[in-house]
Amino acid sequence: MYPAADPPWRSTVGVVWHDEGAWTHNARNKALFGAWRQDEWNPVYIAPVFTALEYASFASFGVGLRQARLVSEIAGVISVLLLALGVRRIAGTPAALIAGALAATNYVYVMYDRAALMEALMAAFIVASWYCSTRAERQPAWGALAGVCATLAFFTKASAAFYIAALVLSVMASGVRRKMIARDGLWTIGGLAVSAGLIGAFFVIPHWHDYQFYNWQVSVTRKPSYDLASIVMRVSWFPILHDTFSRMWVAVVLGLFGAWGIVSRWSHASDGERLLLLWTAVGTLELLLHDVGNERRFVFLIPVLIALASIVVARGSLLPPEAATISRRTVLLASPFVLYTAYVIVGSAIRVAFLDQIHANVFKMPVRLAAAAAVILGGVVVAGWPRLAPAFTRPWWGSRLAMAFAVIAAVWNLAQFADYAWYRTYENYDASRALARVLPPETLVQGKLANGLALENRIRPLFIGHEFGNYADRKRRWDVRYILTYTDPKIGFEGDQIVDVLEAYPGWRTIMTFDVSETPSGHDTAALIEKRAGH
Repeated sequence: MYPAADPPWRSTVGVVWHDEGAWTHNARNKALFGAWRQDEWNPVYIAPVFTALEYASFASFGVGLRQARLVSEIAGVISVLLLALGVRRIAGTPAALIAGALAATNYVYVMYDRAALMEALMAAFIVASWYCSTRAERQPAWGALAGVCATLAFFTKASAAFYIAALVLSVMASGVRRKMIARDGLWTIGGLAVSAGLIGAFFVIPHWHDYQFYNWQVSVTRKPSYDLASIVMRVSWFPILHDTFSRMWVAVVLGLFGAWGIVSRWSHASDGERLLLLWTAVGTLELLLHDVGNERRFVFLIPVLIALASIVVARGSLLPPEAATISRRTVLLASPFVLYTAYVIVGSAIRVAFLDQIHANVFKMPVRLAAAAAVILGGVVVAGWPRLAPAFTRPWWGSRLAMAFAVIAAVWNLAQFADYAWYRTYENYDASRALARVLPPETLVQGKLANGLALENRIRPLFIGHEFGNYADRKRRWDVRYILTYTDPKIGFEGDQIVDVLEAYPGWRTIMTFDVSETPSGHDTAALIEKRAGH
C-alpha cells in the first residue's frame, strides 16, 4: 500500500529516505546512461546482488521510486511465505500460521520491506536459506540451495557473514551429532563453496581493488571502534537504543524462551531448529562486536525471533519438557547468558519510560535500572531453577489461546501501520518530481540529497560521503553548478562535508526549496543551491 509514500518519520524505524537513491545509484546509472560507473560512488561493490536486481526492475519497468522499492517489496512477501513454510516443517501448521501473521504485519519489518534498501533483500535470502535447510534433512539436495542463498545474502550485504558462520556451525553440529557430515551438510557446504567461488571469480577478483575498498575501508574501518569501552557500550545499548525490540516485545520474550528451549533439547533438535538458535546467537554476537548504532542492522533478527516465538506459542509452554531435566549446575554455568537474556527482556521494556533521555543520547539511568532488574530476575531463575522448572515447562495455554495471541499481536502491529498510513506524506517523492521540472536531464548535482531526489528525474547526482564517494574533489568541482542539501533542520544536516563544499564557494545562493520529510517533525526543507552565483 502507498508505494510512493515517504518512509515513517512520525514513528521512525531508522529508514533514511535519501539512502534509497544512494544505494540504487549504479543500477540507475546503467538503466539511464548505459554504464554502471559514472562517478566515484559505486555501491555495486558493496551490494552486487541488490544492484543487479534493482537494475532488473529498472530495465523492466523504468526508473522510478516505485520500481526501486519493488525489489524489497517482492523480497518481503517471499520471506514471509518461506518463514511460515519453514516453521510448518519443524513445528506444525498452527505455528506456521502464527509466524506468517506476525511477520506479515511486523511494523519494522514491513517498513524495511517498503524501502529501496538492502536489509529486506538480505533478510529474505537468509530466510530462504533457512527454509531450504529445513527441507534438506529429508531431501539433501536442498542443502545446495541453502548454501547458494546464504552466498546471495552476503553479496547483498556483507553483514550477512554472520549467517554463513551460523550455517557452517549448524552443519558441523549436525556432523558431530551423527559422527559424520551427512549428505545434506555436504550439499550445503558444496552450494556455499561453488556459489561463493563463482561470484569471487567473476566479480570480486576482477574488481578486487574497488571491492576491498568499499567493503573494508568504507564499511568496517571507517565506522566502528573495537576497543573494550566501545564493546561494553554496544553490549549495554543493544536492547535499549532502538524501538525494534520494544515494538515486538512479547515476541522478543517468547522468542528468547524459544531459543533457550532449543538449547535445552539440543541433541534432539532438528537441524532447522539448531540453525534458528545459531542465527540468533551468532547474529547478536556480530551486532555486539560491530555496530548497534543503526536500527536497520536489527532487521535480520526480526524473522528469527518471530519463528522462535511462534514455536513457543504453538507449543503452549515456555520451555519444552526436556528443560526440566537440566541441573542447577548447568544453569549456573550458563548464568552469564541467562543474565544477559534477562537484560534484553527488561531493557527493551524499560527504555519506553526513558525515551526523552534516549533521544538525547543519555543512557545511564535506563541501563542501570535494566541491569539491576536483570540481575534480580536472572538471579531468581538461576538460584531457584529446580523449583521453577515445572512452571516453565508445564502447558499454560491451548491452541485457541495461541491463535488469539496471534490475532492480538497482529492487530497491535496493524495499529502501528494504521498510524503511519494516517499521517503518511509524499513530500520526498513530490520533491524529486519537482526537481525534474527545474533541471534539464543529465545536470550534475552534488550532495547526498541529490541521490535521494534522483529517482523521479534524470539528473546526474554526485554522492559526497565522509572521506569516500565524490569526497576528494568536492571543493574543486567548478563544472558542477548545483548542490542539494537540507536547510531545515539545518544546512548540512546530512553531513558536515556539505558545509565544506558551501564554504569553498562563497556567494552561493538558494535557487528553490522543497518540502521533505526526515526528522520526527515531518516538516523539513531541502534546497537547490547554485554554488557559482558569486562568480
